[in-house]
Amino acid sequence: RFFICNLFVSERRHFLDAELCQLDKIYLSDLSNYNKILNQRNKLLKDMVYRPELSDTLPVWDMQLADTGKKIIRRREQFVKELNEIVHEIHYRISGGREELFLSYEPSVSADLLEQELERVKPRDLKQCQTSVGPHRDDLLFSIAGVDIRKFGSQGQQRTSALSLKLSEIELVRKSIHDTPVLLLDDVLSELDAGRQSWLLESIQDIQTLISCTVLDDFVNSRISLDKVFRVKEGIVQEEKTDGLV
Repeated sequence: RFFICNLFVSERRHFLDAELCQLDKIYLSDLSNYNKILNQRNKLLKDMVYRPELSDTLPVWDMQLADTGKKIIRRREQFVKELNEIVHEIHYRISGGREELFLSYEPSVSADLLEQELERVKPRDLKQCQTSVGPHRDDLLFSIAGVDIRKFGSQGQQRTSALSLKLSEIELVRKSIHDTPVLLLDDVLSELDAGRQSWLLESIQDIQTLISCTVLDDFVNSRISLDKVFRVKEGIVQEEKTDGLV
C-alpha cells in the first residue's frame, strides 16, 4: 500500500506484523498467542459486568498478556531500528539528497512497564470492557525534518516514503532468506518527478518487478529494459512484442 504513511494506525501496525511474520517464525507464534490472550482478556472484562466473581481470574490473563506483549514490543523495536537504517539511505538517494526520512516505533507503553501499566489502567479497562494498553495499540512514525508526514506530509512525500519503505523491505528479505522477492508496483510513476522516476527505475533493474501503468511514456523516456509487456483493453489481456526495450 503506497499510502501507508497516512493509513489508519491499525493498518500501519498490520504492516509491521505482516513483515515480521514473514521473516520471523518465533514472532509469528508470539503474535498469535498474544492475540488469543487479548481476546480472552477482553471477553473476561465483558463477562465481569454480570459476573463480578470472575475478577479473581483477571491477574492470570494480565500476567500472560504482559509476558507475551514484552516479546512483541522488543522484536518490533529491533525490526524498526534495522529498517530505519536502510530506509534512511534509500530515501535520501531517491529524493536527490533533499530529504531525510526517519522511522520510529511508537509503543503505547514500553516493554519494561507493560505489567505496571496494565494494573494502572485496570479501572478504565473494566469500565470500557477492553484492553487499552499493549502492542495492539502501537504505531509507526514517519518523519522528515522533524515533521510528522503521517499528518502533515505532502502526497509526494508520502508516496516517496512508501516507495523507500518497499525497497527497504526487499533489502531486509534479501539479508534474511538470501533471495530477492518479486516487487509489485501499481501505477507508481504517475506522481513522482522525473528525477525520482529515474532513480527508482534504475534501482530495480536487478529485481524481478511487475509494474502496472496507464501509459508507457515514462519507460520510453527512461529507456528502461523490459522483458514482457501486456496491454489490457476492454478486459482482454494481450502480450505485445518487445525487443527488451520499449
